[in-house]
Amino acid sequence: MENLFWIGFIGALVAGLFAVMQAKKVLSYSEGSEKMRKIAANIRSGANAYLKQQYTTVFKVFVVVFVILLVIAFATGGKMLSKFTPFAFVTGGIFSMLAGFIGMKIATNSNARTAQAASESLNKGLRVAFSSGSVMGFTVVGLGMLDITMWFFLLRYAFGVNDPIALGNIMVMNGMGASFMALFARVGGGIYTKAADVGADLVGKVEAGIPEDDPRNPATIADNVGDNVGDVAGMGADLYESYVGSILATFALGAVGGYGWNGMLLPVALAVCGIICSIFGSFLVKTREDATQESLLKSLRTGTYTAAVLAAVLAAPLTYWILGSWGVYIAILCGLIGGCAIGYFTEYYTSDTYKPTQELAAASETGSATIIIGGISLGLKSTMTSILIVAVAVLVSYFAAGGTIQIVDGAGHFTAAFNQGLYGIGIAGVGMLSTLGITLATDAYGPVADNAGGIAEMSGLPETVRQRTDALDSLGNTTAATGKGFAIGSASLTALALLVSYVNIVQDNTDEILNFTLTSPTVLVGLFIGAMLTFVFTAETMNAVQKAAQSIVVEVRRQFKEIPGIMEYKAEPDYASCVGLCTKGALHEMVTPAVLAIVVPILTGLILGPTGVVGLLGGVSVSGFAMAVFMSNAGGAWDNAKKYIETGHHGGKGSDQHKAAVVGDTVGDPFKDTSGPSLNILIKLCSTVSIVFSGLILAFNLMSFL
Repeated sequence: MENLFWIGFIGALVAGLFAVMQAKKVLSYSEGSEKMRKIAANIRSGANAYLKQQYTTVFKVFVVVFVILLVIAFATGGKMLSKFTPFAFVTGGIFSMLAGFIGMKIATNSNARTAQAASESLNKGLRVAFSSGSVMGFTVVGLGMLDITMWFFLLRYAFGVNDPIALGNIMVMNGMGASFMALFARVGGGIYTKAADVGADLVGKVEAGIPEDDPRNPATIADNVGDNVGDVAGMGADLYESYVGSILATFALGAVGGYGWNGMLLPVALAVCGIICSIFGSFLVKTREDATQESLLKSLRTGTYTAAVLAAVLAAPLTYWILGSWGVYIAILCGLIGGCAIGYFTEYYTSDTYKPTQELAAASETGSATIIIGGISLGLKSTMTSILIVAVAVLVSYFAAGGTIQIVDGAGHFTAAFNQGLYGIGIAGVGMLSTLGITLATDAYGPVADNAGGIAEMSGLPETVRQRTDALDSLGNTTAATGKGFAIGSASLTALALLVSYVNIVQDNTDEILNFTLTSPTVLVGLFIGAMLTFVFTAETMNAVQKAAQSIVVEVRRQFKEIPGIMEYKAEPDYASCVGLCTKGALHEMVTPAVLAIVVPILTGLILGPTGVVGLLGGVSVSGFAMAVFMSNAGGAWDNAKKYIETGHHGGKGSDQHKAAVVGDTVGDPFKDTSGPSLNILIKLCSTVSIVFSGLILAFNLMSFL
């Protein structure tokens, strides 16, 4: 069946055409008044300027890494590193960048159009924003399928790689470029958006007592720019990396699991099937004019759940035809059901239609401290459901696909049953992300609705328009948390698959039977280093937001003090200065966290050897998964608790309770939009870096000389 991989090109084409159709649909709507168009143009200009500088910075880093990979590959004759990896590193980075860039371009052209559409009806506003999100969602899956299929055909037919195991190992290394770009995009964009958001809220809403997105606030434009470079461009690169990474990891496991080319074809076929189901589900997203928050959520659920059910139904004949295994189909169901379950419980903990967030809002009655404590407690508690769901998915998919308790044979090598079970875990991750097209669409529409609300406020549209955009934005906070839940959940499954791929690659390249058990001192030390890396990485990203936000707070205070007439609408603030500060701060602060993800696994391997790296990957995967869920859900709950109060509960806007909730929201901003979502990239980047440099680690680690 190796000749059927061309269906990947069909999937890419279908996704691309649908994205183009949705983009044309969005651009056919009016941008509204001259003032609305001017504000939208300023946001577009700021986003383009930031991305230009970010990509310039990342390009320099990519050149350095490319040269290093090229030297290692060709100096060792391909023994330590495949000669294809340096070039796949570049293409992965370019495709990841394109996914975010295209999403950002359509988002910045949709915000004013969404505001104008919302002035006509709530349903029209939803459709415009959701169509914009669909462009992002289907661009990501289309480019992902194109990248994977293109490299498969190049390796298989142009370069004659005829061994499925060899091809699978090369393909899994190809994910490093996408992970690399995603980390820079997510961290840099996250720092930018939250520095602007925190600065605008603390000085504008808390100190000056002016509304959110008030044109008198100098950080307002920077805040709206941040929604696009962080929550759209950064998220697009992030989810592209998750999508591609899950498929490539399953490629490698399918080959060693004895399924050969068929084991590689199934994840591609499943992804194409998911694209078609997502397109069908997207047509079901609509609402009534008198819709409540709950009915808006139901509308999006209808689309995503329908797509998941269709994918589950179609996956049955597809799996049996390609592999002849109902056990693998059960593993796919585990991924689909697990993804929906994670989405549901994420909604439960972060949506203001449920008790947890409503109780968190009530904590504002006694001040900022209690709402912060309550949010931390909520986030910590929410990790339980996500972890248990993933744990069940891992066990069921492993045993259903043929895995057994015995994982090694008498010679110390993994058994065939163990490798088949791991393939089940990998394909469960692909199943979880198979309908990413519509899942990401429901996520990406949120920043567009948020920007639309800002434009409505700054251009003086009627209050009813702001109420509609606020309803869409509040729902967007919940769907954003759901999208992060999918990414984090799939990251845990993919990380496990990549960890085993690393062990297989290392073991195939040495005659020594390595001790990967927990009783090995190097594995134990690696576990501690992996857990430490999660905390240090989180600290660096949080600290980056704090530093950048401080500069915005100082600048906004300065303008309020030194530019007379701002508060009376007689003078216009200097928006460009805040945009410039956010850009400078984000680009400067994003380097250290990204370098940590690359340097620490390599140094650990060079000192502790390959067994130490396995410990590190285990430590960072477990601690990173729990930390990411905690931070994303706590941040989402704080944000929606604030919006719940703004609808009139607990004193409403301008009350002491509202100010307390704003403080909680500013604490949660870097939780949910910077550190939390960056951790799932950290988990997978550590794995791919370890795989790429496994040959170097085997040859030169300190333990081999003891």
